[in-house]
Amino acid sequence: MRDSGLVHTLLRLDTLDDLLGHPVAGMSWEGFVIETLLRAAPERTQASFYRTATGVEMDLVLELPGNRLWAVEIKRGLAPKTEPGTRTALEDLKPDRAFLVYSGDERYPRGGGIETIGLRQLAQELAMLDAA
Repeated sequence: MRDSGLVHTLLRLDTLDDLLGHPVAGMSWEGFVIETLLRAAPERTQASFYRTATGVEMDLVLELPGNRLWAVEIKRGLAPKTEPGTRTALEDLKPDRAFLVYSGDERYPRGGGIETIGLRQLAQELAMLDAA
């Protein structure tokens, strides 16, 4: 289900504490981030995910107009960690830009070409691409 608000309602998760204590919290955040970024992305953006047979994955891969490739890993929480599989996925994909989206507001380089960024900031950046 793509609408996280509807999921929360159907599961009767009425408060933030209800949500955070439920196993759906991480998947709900990931779905919300993906939906938000897809709405902000320029027209003709192609979205997919990347996963190998060995479990290496990237949550969202955006093929943007102009042959640009952005890779997005999504983490819930304020102290996101980069998994070893993320770096392997980046080596495989060779994106133009790589982001680790988290629930905080600070933006900072993570090393290895990855930028940690809040959802609102990345959505704004995508929306500006459409305006350019």
